Amino acid sequence: MSHLQVREVPEEVHRTLKARAASSGRSLSEYVLLVLKREVAQPTLDEVFERARRFGSVDAGDLIAEILREDRDRR
Repeated sequence: MSHLQVREVPEEVHRTLKARAASSGRSLSEYVLLVLKREVAQPTLDEVFERARRFGSVDAGDLIAEILREDRDRR
């Protein structure tokens, strides 16, 4: 397992992390690791756009037109 050291953490950030760790029943290290894991689990915007680009475009024009027609017919 790797080690990570973070220097020059602003006092307010440290206090907030420490308080949140305590309120969740975790050590500061456990809580920070949890926060890092959550952050890494979320894709970046670039990753989302790349995934969308690979998926390709979808022509929903016909589907939208059909939904609008059905909605008008119900009125």
